[in-house]
Formats: sequence, C-alpha cells, structure tokens
Amino acid sequence: MWRSKRLTKQIRAAFKDENFLHALETIEGIVSKVLSVAMILVILLAIWNLGVYLVQILVSQPEDEPFTKTLFKIFGLFLNVLIALEILENITAYLKKHVIQVELVIVTSLIAVARKIIILDLEKTSGVDIIGLGIALLSLAISYWIIRYMNTK
Repeated sequence: MWRSKRLTKQIRAAFKDENFLHALETIEGIVSKVLSVAMILVILLAIWNLGVYLVQILVSQPEDEPFTKTLFKIFGLFLNVLIALEILENITAYLKKHVIQVELVIVTSLIAVARKIIILDLEKTSGVDIIGLGIALLSLAISYWIIRYMNTK
C-alpha cells in the first residue's frame, strides 16, 4: 500500500509541467543527435556514390549518352550532397538554439527545387509540372526575401 502511494507520488511529480518539459527536451536532444549521425552517414554515402559515378564516367563515357545528360546527373549528385549538408545544418542549428530556423529550411527547399529543375528532363515533363515547379520556386524565393527583410529589421 505504501509503495503504491509512493509510486503514485513519483508519477505525479514526473508529469508536472517543469519535469515533463525537461523530459521532452531530453528526448528532443537525443532524437536530434541520432538524426545528425544518420545524416552524416547519408552525406558520406552520397559522396561515395558521387565519387564512384565520377570514376565510372572518367573511365568509360557511354557512347549512346550525350555528355550534357551525364553532366546533369553529376550536378544532381552534387546538389544531393549540398541538400544533405543543409539538412545537417538545420539539425545542428536546432541542437544549438533549440529553435527551427525557417530561413535555413527555405534555403534547403530552394536548393531542392533548383536541383529538380536542373535535372529535369524536358522531353518527359509536362507543362503543368514545369509551371508547378516555377510557382514553388517563386513562392520560396518570395518567402526567403520576406524572412531576410524581417531579420534585418
């Protein structure tokens, strides 16, 4: 009986606002650290993939594939690494300040949309998709401009 009262008291103490929020912050910190380690692995794998592809291209350029198409694949792989680095920067900034920095998220999104546009195969893409990407890019650019403008004030 005495132990159940003690257990009930400990549970109530754990669910007090301060203690509960502290536990949540601890869990957020652990999750952020796990995500950053996972993102480092993703970046290393993306760099490895880029290196292997570059070596393959240097050793034997496929005759049936034009170099511009190969160049766009290389650009896409480079931009994949940059996007992963930006995501890692988002996680790192969160670990430092415990705040999601919207400007970094928008920059990452801009890079991702730009990557999509750069590697876009115009022969296989419909006009609606191109218009959608253009609207997304314009919206992100305006959002970035607004946030930069607000941050300078």
